[in-house]
Order: sequence, then C-alpha cells, then structure tokens
Amino acid sequence: MNLTLFFWLYIINSTLLIVHEIDSAYWQEWKLLNPKDDDGINGFLIIHIPLIFMIMYGLILVEKNLLSGMIISLVVGSCGIFAFFFHLYHLRKGKEQFNTIVSKSIILLTFIVSIIQIIVTVLNMI
Repeated sequence: MNLTLFFWLYIINSTLLIVHEIDSAYWQEWKLLNPKDDDGINGFLIIHIPLIFMIMYGLILVEKNLLSGMIISLVVGSCGIFAFFFHLYHLRKGKEQFNTIVSKSIILLTFIVSIIQIIVTVLNMI
C-alpha cells in the first residue's frame, strides 16, 4: 500500500479530530455525560494531554511504517467513528451542542476519513 497515502490520511484525520476536540471544549462536551459538572474542563484538558501526545507520536510511527504506528492509526480511526456515532446519538436526542453546520461537517468528515484510514491501514498491514 502507498505509504504516502497512509501518512496523509493519518495527518488529515488527526487534524480533524484535534479540531473536533477544540470544538468539544467550546461546547463543554463533558456536560453531555454529566450535565451538572461545571468543573469538567479540568479533567477534559488533562485527559487530552496524553491523547494528543499519542496522536502526534503515532504520526512518527506511521511515517516509519512501523506496526505500532498502524495500531495507533487503527485506534485513531476508531475514535473518529466513535465520535460520529456519539454525537449522532446526542443530536438525535435534541442536544444543542455540536448542532452547527461547521461542527456537524467536522464530525461527518472525521467519520468518512476514519473509515478510509482504517481501510488503508488494514491494507498496509497485509
């Protein structure tokens, strides 16, 4: 499989996921799980330190075409698919968070790129 395509899909999807997480901070995403949590930003920010580190480190491993990079690529792609269904569920329940054209577009693009990324990653592994 083309390593350049694999590399760029990882970068594009990682960018979309990180932008989505910026959007998540704006919408106070932690309140989707616990509406009474006014201090959730602290935990939200802390958990994103290792998450973003792993996304960035995964890029190095993907560029080196290592198996560990492919595994992280599958995790990143899976996170994009999870994010899509998580937000689809909450939007269908009538939640106002992420109900803008830009937020929904980022989530949809993440879903599409995640599926392609997973397919390309699997093809790269065989």
